[in-house]
Amino acid sequence: MMAVPEVTVAAGTALTSRRRKVVRRMLRNPLAITGLVVLAIAVLAAVLAPWLAPHEPTDTHLSNAFAPPGTPGYLLGTDDLGRDVLSRIMFGLRASLHVGLLAVATSLVVGVPLGLMAGYFLAIDALISRFTDLVLAFPFLILAVGLAAIRGASLGNAAIAIGIAQIPGVIRIVRSETLRLKSLDFVSAAIVEGAGDPWVLGRHILPNAASVIIVQATVAIPAAILGEAVLSFLGLGIQPPAPSLGTMLSDAQQFASRAPWAAVMPGVAIMLLALAFNIVGDSLRDALDPKASRR
Repeated sequence: MMAVPEVTVAAGTALTSRRRKVVRRMLRNPLAITGLVVLAIAVLAAVLAPWLAPHEPTDTHLSNAFAPPGTPGYLLGTDDLGRDVLSRIMFGLRASLHVGLLAVATSLVVGVPLGLMAGYFLAIDALISRFTDLVLAFPFLILAVGLAAIRGASLGNAAIAIGIAQIPGVIRIVRSETLRLKSLDFVSAAIVEGAGDPWVLGRHILPNAASVIIVQATVAIPAAILGEAVLSFLGLGIQPPAPSLGTMLSDAQQFASRAPWAAVMPGVAIMLLALAFNIVGDSLRDALDPKASRR
């Protein structure tokens, strides 16, 4: 059995200490706390939607069509078919979070290994980098729309299409961090001690790159949520009558002058969800900034 080098123990101790400092900085940041509270409320509303929603999201009540917000039994009003806007938003949050997490997971599963290999093995760096440049030549939403149109309209296909479109960004971030870490002393010491490439990548580079990967994920999730809303708005995401924030906007646009709340409410939900993820991501990036640790 290969002995664990002292430099490995020291690096692990320093990493644990750094993570504790990051948590303390996050808890001292009012914006970060606000973003985390908003995300917690959104996640709880989405997870508990079957029990918290006052109505079934697909139930129609034509006699109550276009009921304004504050109507008894309909806190946020109803749409053109008398469906409860609040209930549909809660179930729509489930779809948005599902797509966002699945898309980001897809991009990480593919992008992280490719980024590690591109940054560590210079022999294949050019090949992976050219693939990344090729995919980046297409705008994110255009690529996602094209992939969703090819695969067909569904929640799973929308998530996969958005995830594929996000892979190049993950590769570039991980590759850059791998190149930086590979030049540090503790990695060189591990190689001198006889550690193989899999050991160095799995025990030294990947754990130390985890912070950057987590930040990238928190920034990519709101982009995926907005991408899902766009795909659903265009009819390439979740199909009616299943609720989605994007389909709610699409359905409400023709009645915007008569029932503006049917469009404003899901739009506000998308904005708050994306803003909360962005705030948490920015706060996490600030907490991980080495300059901030000296203050």
